[in-house]
Amino acid sequence: MESETEEYYPNGSGSYPPEDGRVEMEGEDEEEEGGDNPQETLKMCLDKFGSPDFIMEPEIFSQLKKYFQSGGNPEQVIDLLSSNYIAVAQMANLMAEWLILAGAEIQTVQQLVENHLHDMILKTFDPKKADAIFAEEGETPSWLAELIEYPTWRSLIYRLAEDYPDCLMLNFTIKLISDAGHQAEITSISTAAQQIEVFSRILKTSVSTYLSSTPETMQKNLEECANMVCHGQHTYVYAQVLLSVLGTEQRGGHVIRRLQQEVQKQAIKSNHDVTPITMALMAGFQHSKAAHNLSSMLSRNALNPADIVQLHRLYNSSDPPPVELIRIPQFLQLLIDALFKPGAKINQEHKSKYIFLLAYASSVCDTWSMKKGSRKTLNKDEVKGTMQALEKVHSICSANKGNVELLSELNTLYQCIKFPVVSVGVIRWVECIVSESTYFSLNSDTCPIHLALLDEVVANHPLLHSKVLTLFTSLFERAYGGMEILAALEIKKMLVDRLVNLLSRGYVLPVVKYMAQCWRNTDTDISLIRYFVTEVLETIAPPYSTEFVSLFLPLVENEEITGTMRIDSDSDPVSEFIVHCKANHVNNSLL
Repeated sequence: MESETEEYYPNGSGSYPPEDGRVEMEGEDEEEEGGDNPQETLKMCLDKFGSPDFIMEPEIFSQLKKYFQSGGNPEQVIDLLSSNYIAVAQMANLMAEWLILAGAEIQTVQQLVENHLHDMILKTFDPKKADAIFAEEGETPSWLAELIEYPTWRSLIYRLAEDYPDCLMLNFTIKLISDAGHQAEITSISTAAQQIEVFSRILKTSVSTYLSSTPETMQKNLEECANMVCHGQHTYVYAQVLLSVLGTEQRGGHVIRRLQQEVQKQAIKSNHDVTPITMALMAGFQHSKAAHNLSSMLSRNALNPADIVQLHRLYNSSDPPPVELIRIPQFLQLLIDALFKPGAKINQEHKSKYIFLLAYASSVCDTWSMKKGSRKTLNKDEVKGTMQALEKVHSICSANKGNVELLSELNTLYQCIKFPVVSVGVIRWVECIVSESTYFSLNSDTCPIHLALLDEVVANHPLLHSKVLTLFTSLFERAYGGMEILAALEIKKMLVDRLVNLLSRGYVLPVVKYMAQCWRNTDTDISLIRYFVTEVLETIAPPYSTEFVSLFLPLVENEEITGTMRIDSDSDPVSEFIVHCKANHVNNSLL
């Protein structure tokens, strides 16, 4: 009788394990099949024919051919195969059919069978026997191409490939999966890094995902791509060389260079010294002096006055090296810390050189012809103004002034904050100041002056919004154990005001997403969520994006958050927002 569940075991055969729990793989890893001696071949074949359910093995036909070519007796082989036929796979199919007749869902039964097979294969897989498949058949088994069409078995291959990275059969199957267009599923870089073709496809997919990122997904996609590239030395070098070539393109090259920098940062975070690779790709043999000075500092992750002096001399010359060399994120961060981190010791004699290099890196427009290796244009018009702004703000930040003294410098700070590099320095300085455990206990202002400076940064530089949000969220999540509960709530309420200001300046979705997450985690006082919703409703006006509504509407509709804010006439901001969203978003999404 033809079983209704033959989709689990096509033709009643399959990978179902025998009773002893072992998964029999075709092509046993044995000695050479009998050589030229017919008697040895016959004995070997008869041994196999006498094993349980051998008639179900994929190699049955090749073994029968060898047996008959060596003069085997047909009656003997028929007797062995039939007497040793146990029908494990057919019994499994019959059991599955009974379960369905008893009322079980077909999908449920199929899942049960697949899960059992999945677990048994993981438990008993033998890479040597798997590799013998190719030695036995000499070509790709037909069942393998069919196997990779199903997500369940593809995931099993990925798992096995992680556990057995040297298995030829698994690596070949990974390539087949990639060839079939499923490279986006291969999330494990250990699996992909074994073969350049597979890794290239995954790298292409990852870079394409990064290039099509929205502002909200940009950071996540950057980190994923960087983590993948930093898997090993060979993946790092290969990817960085490829990105360096793409980075020279006129269209979109700057975006790829940004990705390169993120990859470098990730490698440094993982305690890898990639300086020699970075310098080789950026400087080549043309600018060896600048590369040597930079390498010395980057390898030790510390600035050196002697190297700074040399770099200053090179970049102050009539034919300076490319500005890209000193735009390496690690070097820029070292300069920022030297000039703006409280307590950083800097040689006063060379302070102007530090400031010059930071100003030069952040304000010069330097274009090169990569094919000719020569400079096209060099515009240094903004260097002087940037240096003056850095000098003024550095002197204020390094003087350890109190709040009253800072108020007198507020106009100067606001003017200088218009320079992006100064704003980056101010964020670093404020981060260090407000992270001190006693800061908020000593500053009871409605908005401390240091955080007011961040509001000005937010107003001037949209690209720094993410940095400011990171600082605000770290302060919001901090435990203020040494303070009274009400005082700590007031601090967090003030931080909510800063978040709402950030939202009003255009950084909407990340802020709302963060507060929605705080609500879902149930670790934030509900009065703070209520205050956030109230302030946002007073700030916003239609039309609203679908993404915003999907994040903010659940907060507004929650009775615990907004129950006390509603009035019977439905003319309050909460009711008006809900009505507007129901009319313009919820209904439309259902159509």
